[in-house]
Amino acid sequence: MSNVLRQLNDEVAGLVDSARHSLVRVSNGRHGAGAGTIWHPDGLVITNAHVVGNGPVRVGLPDGRVLPARLLAQDTDHDLASLRIDANGLPTVAVGDSKSLRPGQWVSALGHPWGVVGALTTGVVIGIGAEWPEIPQGRREWVLVNLHLRPGHSGGPLVDAHGRLVGINTIMVGPDIGGAVPVHVVKAFLRQALGSVEPVSLN
Repeated sequence: MSNVLRQLNDEVAGLVDSARHSLVRVSNGRHGAGAGTIWHPDGLVITNAHVVGNGPVRVGLPDGRVLPARLLAQDTDHDLASLRIDANGLPTVAVGDSKSLRPGQWVSALGHPWGVVGALTTGVVIGIGAEWPEIPQGRREWVLVNLHLRPGHSGGPLVDAHGRLVGINTIMVGPDIGGAVPVHVVKAFLRQALGSVEPVSLN
């Protein structure tokens, strides 16, 4: 491997490692578990509404702790949910700009596919926006990506080449196509549900 490729490889791995620190496991008492993303260091976690379900929710942190979670808000139309856990000083992911994404840009999805904790898959953006009639979830904004999303990726972070959060992994559209909720939609959800994108207090 050339020095340039080695340096690029190390830089990308470092950026993904930073995002991985914000990745959690979310379980609702049923078999299996989805993923979540730490949004605020005082215990605010973002995931999919379908990951939360109806059961008691628990969140597994990267440091090994498993904590009960309280559902703060849920939006089934956009498949988003915010959770509160009793913890502080948690590592968060840097937030990127999903509106500036373009087809062909590299992205990485983190999650726990088929129970493999902290797994990573990488691909490219293939589409942005709401004009996707083939998706059964209806007309809403998506980041469509050419990568393998599997059960367990849902709720985890989709990050750009700089390791910044640009979406929340949500749906498998086909064997090689996945869909994520853009991070600007997540921000709008948080503003409406909690009154702020970065709440000072979650009590």
